[in-house]
Amino acid sequence: ALTQSREIIQQFGLNLDPTARVDGLSIAHRQLVAICRVLRAGASIIFMDEPTASLTYKEVQALLAITRSLAEKGISIVLVSHRLAEVLEVCQRVTVLRNGLLVGTYPTVGMTQARLSTLMTGLELEFTPRAETHQGQPVLELKHLSRQGEFEDVSFTLHRGEILGLTGLLGAGRTEIAHAIFGMTRPTSGEMRKDGLPLKLRSNRDAVRHKIAYLSEDRLHLGLVQNQSINMNSAVTVLPSLEKPRGFLSPRRIRALTAHWVEQLKTKVSDAELAVSSLSGGNQQRIALAKWLATKPEVLILDCPTIGVDVGAKSGIFDIIRDLADQGVAIILISDEAGEIWMNADRALVLREGRITTEVIPSETTEEALEAIINA
Repeated sequence: ALTQSREIIQQFGLNLDPTARVDGLSIAHRQLVAICRVLRAGASIIFMDEPTASLTYKEVQALLAITRSLAEKGISIVLVSHRLAEVLEVCQRVTVLRNGLLVGTYPTVGMTQARLSTLMTGLELEFTPRAETHQGQPVLELKHLSRQGEFEDVSFTLHRGEILGLTGLLGAGRTEIAHAIFGMTRPTSGEMRKDGLPLKLRSNRDAVRHKIAYLSEDRLHLGLVQNQSINMNSAVTVLPSLEKPRGFLSPRRIRALTAHWVEQLKTKVSDAELAVSSLSGGNQQRIALAKWLATKPEVLILDCPTIGVDVGAKSGIFDIIRDLADQGVAIILISDEAGEIWMNADRALVLREGRITTEVIPSETTEEALEAIINA
């Protein structure tokens, strides 16, 4: 068995130790192990379902190179992905589905992301930077904020009505900074100020009291309680305000709150008493967002808010985010997708190894230039 494993690894030039324990491998290397497993079984067709969703830029490029290598050796690949650039880069044909129905199959030569998005959604989606906005007063300031081993000397000012992009490769410190702002961890040095006053947070409850909200990138485990109802997930952040005089929760108030946000966020819900796991990824993300909007935040941190949702749902979520900014909410948008930052942020801060290296104004540059800075 070990000899066969070594032969497959060498045949495809994979960087794997056949004697290593799988539970100690990175996500990227685990995916390579899965590929080796099906190759050893003699597979001639491989289905790859969102294989790059949790990979860094370099890992994505390596996996796409391996995908091309497999195809060159006569193995057929079916790549399922929401990342349209990757589909157009490695595939010869693309089949588009919408609402469970076949739209058509098209050659990728001459196809664009904009055209593909239209085929997927039936809508003409805009791929342009956010229009110039009038930013309000400073609401959140970070001054030389550091947390040992995670990020260092981070300084920026966030204004009311502004969408500030935080981007960089996975592991650059983006989520760690968000955790510090939301009181989930404590900085080792530096300071934060909100509305000009010192901000010292002992927990995320303190952050909520200061009108700061955080939408986690891990929707399945941290963003929502999957086996709880849509109603309870929508109301969980504001339960004390939904109590009856004797301290019992008011089902009527909970239903009214959920109905309000379902309508405001254009969420497709057949029955709000169903478990939130019954919803699609895009609609789950709307419910996760609703629970924080119920707190009426002044600062909203969105950590990869479109992970695992399709291009149509992404467009709807970003419409909501831009509307919130227009209403005066100060937003920190975290994403490793250059296009998301380029189209939606007023400013973008690029992080590398826990430090801010570059500030970019998306309306003054191109998506390609921003991507090059992120991946430099």
